[in-house]
Amino acid sequence: MNNLVLAYLGDAVYEVYVREFLILNGVAKVKDLQNAAIDYVSAKAQARILERLINEKILTDEEIDIVKRGRNAHSHQNKSTDIVTYKKATGFETLIGYLYQNDKNRLEELMREVLG
Repeated sequence: MNNLVLAYLGDAVYEVYVREFLILNGVAKVKDLQNAAIDYVSAKAQARILERLINEKILTDEEIDIVKRGRNAHSHQNKSTDIVTYKKATGFETLIGYLYQNDKNRLEELMREVLG
């Protein structure tokens, strides 16, 4: 599957995990849910999460390769963030999409790590 398509899928999958996490942790108002979700789903947040996963050696070599392929895919930059942050976020989303398609157990493991 195309890396940007995986990123597109990963964006949606990650959003569902974040929304469920927030709801299960007592955030009940839609406005509060939207505000709290930004701390997880913004490009800056995703880039920060990815850096932590790499620095703490939580990702496997194969997963890092998937991130790199997603990061290096030709995409249109979001105007609200710099290109480096945007590409890291795209790499993170690509990994989520890949794991959703290929290894849901590993996806669950990473989501527990990311969301606590």
